[in-house]
Amino acid sequence: MARIVIAGAGAVGASIAYHLALMGARDVVLAERDQIACGATGKAMGGFRQQFSSEAEVRLAQESAKLFRELGSPLFEAVGYMFLATSDDGWERLRARAEMQQSLGVPVEQVDPARVRGLRADDVTGAVACWEDGVAEPTAVTVELVRRAAELGVDVREQTDARDVPHDVLVVACGAASTELVPELPVRPLCRQLVDVGPLDDLPIDLPMTIEDETTFHFRRRGDTLRLAMTEPAPRWTSEEIVDDALVADWRRRLAHRYPSAADAAVVRAWAGLYDMTPDAHPVIGWAADGVYVACGFSGHGFMQSPAVGSAVAHELLDKTAPVDLAPYRLERFADGSVFPEKLVL
Repeated sequence: MARIVIAGAGAVGASIAYHLALMGARDVVLAERDQIACGATGKAMGGFRQQFSSEAEVRLAQESAKLFRELGSPLFEAVGYMFLATSDDGWERLRARAEMQQSLGVPVEQVDPARVRGLRADDVTGAVACWEDGVAEPTAVTVELVRRAAELGVDVREQTDARDVPHDVLVVACGAASTELVPELPVRPLCRQLVDVGPLDDLPIDLPMTIEDETTFHFRRRGDTLRLAMTEPAPRWTSEEIVDDALVADWRRRLAHRYPSAADAAVVRAWAGLYDMTPDAHPVIGWAADGVYVACGFSGHGFMQSPAVGSAVAHELLDKTAPVDLAPYRLERFADGSVFPEKLVL
């Protein structure tokens, strides 16, 4: 068998290593130049959803759901993803998207947002939710996959540059840093930030990930705190991970409106990380050169898609039929015009 070296021990790289080992690959190295889950994975929101705007992304999520369900609590909690519309146009868009998702087998349903204790819903026009979706712990999940991979024989090396490890195949799964290994990739870093506020008494244990569809402001429970995020009004195309305090203040105001009991919740911490963005917000997966395979450009969805991607990539590397179709994600699509923009990037 060829020696496969994976560059990057975030969620995607760890999943590829794990699935290769599950399929019997015996000469696999997972190389991380720092520590496991030290990059975007360790700074992620920690959500998992099947509610995307394109069929290809829905299919990836449906395949990923299998592993998240298998992991179960406390690594994954199926508390649901609930999208709120606060306008007639937004409600029409939500319903149309839900119909598409339902046609693909996603159990999305119209819901009464008032069912969520403490949520302000008097300005909500309509809401949809998928209760199979939920929240997870990205670092803990990644560490678990690395543990499983190592038990199955994967050679895990931290503080190691994958390029320095002899290999037949190099798998590049380094997020925004992937262009350091493959400069021609159409991937660029986008700085995004998150905020934890709390502690809060009596948070519902089943509080869903709650998203305002028009604004993209969203929040989830994590212990006795709430984690906040939102698409920023002015994209920060930079590799510098800097917290914008004005955004923190704005999100706290939004939270006070949507979840009034958290109006006075203090900031526990705020941090920034990088999305590895592509022009159409879909990943690049496949061969980039002889002996070089890439899996990056996940545009904020790498953690939630990592189980399906890990399995599919492992199948391809071992010349097996992948359980999901990776054809839409090839690098060549940017040259031949086969892009299909994802409209639901949070």
